Amino acid sequence: MGFDLWLVFAVASLALALTPGPNSLLVLDHGVRHGFGRAAFTALGSVSAMLAMVAAAMAGLGALMLASGEAFLVLKWVGAAYLVWLGLRLWRAPGLAARAPAAGAAAGRVARRTTFGQGGLVMLSNPKTILFFTTFLPQFMDPARPLLPQFSVLGATLALAELSVELALAAAAGRLAPWLIAHARAFNRLTGGAFIAIGGMVALSTKGSAT
Repeated sequence: MGFDLWLVFAVASLALALTPGPNSLLVLDHGVRHGFGRAAFTALGSVSAMLAMVAAAMAGLGALMLASGEAFLVLKWVGAAYLVWLGLRLWRAPGLAARAPAAGAAAGRVARRTTFGQGGLVMLSNPKTILFFTTFLPQFMDPARPLLPQFSVLGATLALAELSVELALAAAAGRLAPWLIAHARAFNRLTGGAFIAIGGMVALSTKGSAT
């Protein structure tokens, strides 16, 4: 893979990271509720899960899912159920003013491993991400060259783009906190409803549809 092709892939990765999704919503929510530090661990969990999914795609799991409708359905329904459950929790959550009077005070009440785990689980909740990596990554690879170094470069590029965008959201969340606290109920229902909708789309999706 030459530099020009890598540059195209880097731009595509950034565009993918900027696309609104459940992990972006979760990082923003954690940034408001728990502060930048905990939201950064949410982003690290998300990126770690993404790297695991790239590795799974490299190992052939994506090809297996493409061939096995049963494997895809199991992963799809588990992921959809988790997203809907998370959305319901957010929808029913008390207002931000009641739960997080200040970002610094809220940060001490949530363990880093908790936000890290939630970030990873949300990323893993959509099995179509693996299918996307399975079909997207090979377009930027040269079959005449060793595959492992190319996968490593592509995976690192994807991870860096995703981490940069999510950390930017985590940082921006603090500035948005006063407005979001003032509109706490609407914020809870907006983010919760978005998670429920995304979970529904995952449940209704098919292998052949776009990611």
